[in-house]
Amino acid sequence: MDLTSPRVIRSVQDKFGFTFKKGLGQNFLTSREALGKIVDSLGGERYALEIGPGFGTLTAALAERMDKVVAVETDERLIPVLEYTLAGHDNVEIIHGDVMKLDINELIREKFGARASVAANLPYYITTPVITMLLESRAPLNNITLMVQKEVARRITASPGSKDYGAITLLCDYYADTSIAAYLSASSFVPPPKVDSAVLKFAMRSAPAVRVLDEKMLFKVIRASFAQRRKTLLNCLCAAFPVSKTDMSSLLERAVSNPSRRGETLSLAEFARIADELTNLI
Repeated sequence: MDLTSPRVIRSVQDKFGFTFKKGLGQNFLTSREALGKIVDSLGGERYALEIGPGFGTLTAALAERMDKVVAVETDERLIPVLEYTLAGHDNVEIIHGDVMKLDINELIREKFGARASVAANLPYYITTPVITMLLESRAPLNNITLMVQKEVARRITASPGSKDYGAITLLCDYYADTSIAAYLSASSFVPPPKVDSAVLKFAMRSAPAVRVLDEKMLFKVIRASFAQRRKTLLNCLCAAFPVSKTDMSSLLERAVSNPSRRGETLSLAEFARIADELTNLI
């Protein structure tokens, strides 16, 4: 069954009386090029956890390369559809559930018993929550490859000093080395979304990119620094922490040389130095 064919997609829709729900962000991938990019990005992985399989187009491509694929689908209407479209793949297990409510660590241990990778064509409205959950879970993952909105991919892979650089960039950099594998037009999906997309890859780090005394402090500093982008670090951090302006200015002089810098100009390592200084001070 060629699930990259719009004709086949329509026939499956007709067979099950399935209609796409905008509220669930259902735009199913049909591009052979994109499928190849996603599967290739996972390299020689044996196990894949897929989030939101839709009609099973990516699931089938993964199953052809891997020992086992576990696909988690939140839309109950799609379970019988997936059982039909994936009937020829005995190495696929379909789970009906909300990935945000599952214990990812337990799921990977139970289903694979080894490290795995994640692949997903995410609805745009849950992209950031899912990425955050996967990274912060510290699950035994080698790679995460996601289809996301192009603008989101640019924010996540941005460099210091650019307008796209922000707190989500630093969160992702802390846990993974990120890169954009490909850009895709709206015509790669059925139905086509109103925006273009990108294949975004996270190569998970064996240890965080920086060492800090207090991880929670690091991310509190990062969030505070981007809360008001036009303000200086000094003003942003004084508003967030019980430290006098004089003491905060001295702290920033030690950590990053200039209290008048803005958060968007700092590297993750510089944020780590500020966080450690604050941990020792407060």
